Amino acid sequence: MKPTARAGIRLRRRALFLELQFEDSVTQTRMLRAAPDLLWVGYTRSMLATLWLQPRPLSIGIIGLGGGAQLKFCHRHLPQARIEAVDNAAGVLALREAFRVPPDDARLRIVHGDGAQWLQGQRGRLDLLLVDAYDSDGIPSSLSTQAFYDACRSALSGDGVLASNLYATDTARHQARLRRAFAGRCLLLPEPGMTNQVAIAWNGQPEPAALGQALRALPWAARWQLRAGFKRLAQAWHVRQG
Repeated sequence: MKPTARAGIRLRRRALFLELQFEDSVTQTRMLRAAPDLLWVGYTRSMLATLWLQPRPLSIGIIGLGGGAQLKFCHRHLPQARIEAVDNAAGVLALREAFRVPPDDARLRIVHGDGAQWLQGQRGRLDLLLVDAYDSDGIPSSLSTQAFYDACRSALSGDGVLASNLYATDTARHQARLRRAFAGRCLLLPEPGMTNQVAIAWNGQPEPAALGQALRALPWAARWQLRAGFKRLAQAWHVRQG
């Protein structure tokens, strides 16, 4: 059965943009109508800067679909990857076609469900996990616990990487739980001009390529979108490495 719209979620059409908003007018997603695959909102580019640490993910998991910006980017620019996304809001899934999210195919599957429960079936499978799930009250409690972050670590492959959008939440609490889950292997990227911070954590010992080499490995249309995020992540990485 196709999901139907839910109270508290609305679609707002502007001349240039399509927006997904909560009932209190908080904008969850903004899509440039002329370029639906573009990562328009800054923190989404920062989250996908994790491709510097994991440049060729074969399996990508996404918790929180929204308007599908990161999913569309990955589906277009990472043809080697299989993508599975989960969202617990039927009203969000009902807007999938409006936001030009591609239909399920051999590489893509979108499911309606609870992200924390979905993780339980992903042990060791994911090379890249993107967590971008929140509502008008912030990040749901089920996606904020120590058990959740432990499950994120377990769902990742041996060299898997996590990126999580921390919005309207106690960032220090999330960071502490990530540090426990990943044995200290995490860092925070504050998003310029926004209240979001992107938490990045990883398994193993990534050996990222030089920035120029890493960017050249991407299609041009992806390269220019991620260049600034790669640079900011590289700076934070080198500071952490000392």
